Amino acid sequence: MFTLGMIQENAFLVRRPGASEAVIIDPGDEAPKLLAAFEELGVTLAGILVTHTHFDHIGAVADLHDATGAEVWCPAGEVEILRDPNAVMRWEGFGPFRGYDPEHLVKGGDVVSLAGFDFQVVSTPGHSPDHVTYALPDEGALFSGDVLFQGSVGRTDLPGADHATLMASIGSLLDRFDDATTVYPGHMGPTTLGRERQTNPFVLQILGA
Repeated sequence: MFTLGMIQENAFLVRRPGASEAVIIDPGDEAPKLLAAFEELGVTLAGILVTHTHFDHIGAVADLHDATGAEVWCPAGEVEILRDPNAVMRWEGFGPFRGYDPEHLVKGGDVVSLAGFDFQVVSTPGHSPDHVTYALPDEGALFSGDVLFQGSVGRTDLPGADHATLMASIGSLLDRFDDATTVYPGHMGPTTLGRERQTNPFVLQILGA
């Protein structure tokens, strides 16, 4: 896990133990820091996965592609934002951001096979219109972007967000995956579905507890 940029966004480098290939999920900023880590670890980048296209999750995508040649997988419904982030991401003090035209579009139900993993693509909109979560059930891992956090959930006061939709997405994750599943979120530290089921006030509301 690399915590990057002013927004303190988490990017995740995923690889098999000792493997020479890896995947990066949501490289939001600080491309030089990530590239130095790849070199230190002795890995080549097999692909770049994007959960959603808010600026703090895609800020280093273009630079990493240019440096490594790694192709990019992006939610189909948010591709135009990745292509031209400055058209929609007008946050004072942030940007401008480099856009990128991804090689691959993903939707819920797809499987992305990279670096010895089969990432299941789970549709989890609500924080953004076509947000996806990348799941590795055999490894007990969810890369949840900005859907579910320790004790909290993603913001829904942004364009294209919807609270009820986000709650339904979180409910679908709880229904589909075991409580022991580790959640690797876009902000704050990792947690588990079981912990959030027991302690997260938003999840408790979903469950009617």
